[in-house]
Parts: sequence; C-alpha cells; structure tokens
Amino acid sequence: MYEVRYSKRVAKFLVKCDAYIFEKFQSQVKLLAENPSCNSLDIKSLKNSSCYRLRIGKYRFLYEIIDQQMIIYFVKADSRGGVYK
Repeated sequence: MYEVRYSKRVAKFLVKCDAYIFEKFQSQVKLLAENPSCNSLDIKSLKNSSCYRLRIGKYRFLYEIIDQQMIIYFVKADSRGGVYK
C-alpha cells in the first residue's frame, strides 16, 4: 500500500472545500493508495509532466507517484480552471 502525502496548498484546499468533496476525496484516495493504476477512478496522465490528475466533480487534484518510496504526493488542488495554472 502506498503512503499518501499532501502539500500545504492541498491541505488548505481540503479544509475549505465542501464536506461532500472531502468525503469523496478520502474514499478515492484510499482506492488510489491500494492500487495507483486503479481503472475505476477518473485519472489521466498530464502531458509533458510526471503528474497525474484525479477528477472529483468540478475539482482537480494533481499528484505524483514516487514508486521507489511508495508515496503518492498531492501537489495541487483547485477548480477545473485554476489547477493547471
């Protein structure tokens, strides 16, 4: 099982977001930690980057997978328009 870590930016976003989004995020992160290539989640690899995108409603969560240390590190979280800037 992979360890999940968050940047300060993501932690701040999770505190401010709706309870529904937070609960949905927690359940999807559990699945992701068990299997980073889970097909049941809405995940895409970003072009020209080592990051992946997890979509939950209108929000996007960007993360990296560090296989050697078995870590999933969430870098950014924001609405659809703001996360890619």
